[in-house]
Amino acid sequence: MDALVTSSMTSFYYSFSLLPREIRRAITTLYAFCRTVDQIVDAASSAYSPDVAVRRAQLRWWREQIEAIYTGRSVEPAVRPLAAVLERFAIPKQYLLTLLDGVERDLVQRRYATFDELKEYCYSVAGVVGLMSIHIFGYRYDETEEYAINLGYALQLTNIIRDVKEDKNRGYIYLPQEDLERFHYSERDLIAEVYDERFIKLMRFQAQRARMYYNRARAALHPDERATLYPAEIMDAIYYRLLEKIELGNFDVYRRRFRVRTPHKLWLAVKIWLYAKLFSRRR
Repeated sequence: MDALVTSSMTSFYYSFSLLPREIRRAITTLYAFCRTVDQIVDAASSAYSPDVAVRRAQLRWWREQIEAIYTGRSVEPAVRPLAAVLERFAIPKQYLLTLLDGVERDLVQRRYATFDELKEYCYSVAGVVGLMSIHIFGYRYDETEEYAINLGYALQLTNIIRDVKEDKNRGYIYLPQEDLERFHYSERDLIAEVYDERFIKLMRFQAQRARMYYNRARAALHPDERATLYPAEIMDAIYYRLLEKIELGNFDVYRRRFRVRTPHKLWLAVKIWLYAKLFSRRR
């Protein structure tokens, strides 16, 4: 899930730093919550260890706090900033519960048989984050919800492509089993980090799928929304560039950690922000 919730010196920093103060504080509070629940799951060392019960208890505590927020009951002091954001921007409760379901899934599921199954997971940990975000940014068109969901898929799939090695080392394989079979590349090959033509074709297939969701997201974004949704467009641009770099590097993710350099992120952020501002003035 770290494609969507990471530390401040990341793509999010460049996306959010240009926002008006109230919006910036709200989105930072929301993402702090996302980061917190993500870290709860990341701290679990094994799906079969007693530690999992502790992690589930922590997630259950968050569910109780969410229920308290939406029923008007008092919450713990640390949760009050989040409660204020949820109320101010009318973020539906189900989005938060779906996110909790998604991160909890990582406690028990480490393989995905089909892409449909993986897509369901991606919606839970990425799509709903996008939906919550557009409530804070503000949106007017129903199509913008499709934009947020599809961009969430694209970002998460890009992250999965980049992190094949890191995820494998943690015991996770997010590449669908049906895709491994399609390209005759076994789980044993992946664990052994076999880099050959089969792997390259497998990863090219994953990249084409991610690119499809970038295209679907962009097609769903109404021009009138660009003035307020430029942070999402910045995320799109940075992660799309990351995907391009992985493709240009022939998917050598076992030996290289692909990233977009800071100056390039900053350039993309400023360019998109300026375009959004100029576009809004012309209208």
